[in-house]
Amino acid sequence: GLVIDGQTLNIIFQGGLEEKLLALARRCRSVLCCRATPLHKSMVVKLVRRHLKVMTLSIGDGANDVSMIQAADVGIGISGQEGMQAVMASDFAISRFKHLKKLLLVHGHWCYTRLAKMVIYFFYKNVCYVNLLFWYQFFCGFSGSSMVDYWQMIFFNLFFTSVPPLLFGVLDKDVSAETLLRLPELYKNGQ
Repeated sequence: GLVIDGQTLNIIFQGGLEEKLLALARRCRSVLCCRATPLHKSMVVKLVRRHLKVMTLSIGDGANDVSMIQAADVGIGISGQEGMQAVMASDFAISRFKHLKKLLLVHGHWCYTRLAKMVIYFFYKNVCYVNLLFWYQFFCGFSGSSMVDYWQMIFFNLFFTSVPPLLFGVLDKDVSAETLLRLPELYKNGQ
């Protein structure tokens, strides 16, 4: 592991040693930045995003973590004694750090599967509708006449675009939460 403090980060960013820091950090299993300013925290996140081209996640519990949370792709705020600034700036809010495991492994997996199924569903819905219009044009000799009334088109899209996402969001859970917590490697299947 690598533990680096704010003064060292200041020297690295002023001296143009970011590439060396990244090379060293890639050899470590974990990197911990302590006693860093909010600017240093956000600069580390931006450095990792820009050079490694990876998705970043930042976790913070106070006002000093807001810039880091906003610089990351996904920000998680922990509501605590330091106030609610981190929670207000984050994408997700949790009450304790121990809930992070369930947020990532369970709800992250379910989100991946739901989104994948909904993308396929929307393609299917639109292909069916366009296919119907395409064959109708052969029937009417490509006159450009409308097959359905505008109100029917609006209700078709409203019904088939609002109800299935609600049902999927409430009911679709391909694997139970207990199984996902017991087998963390299932998270990679969604990716």
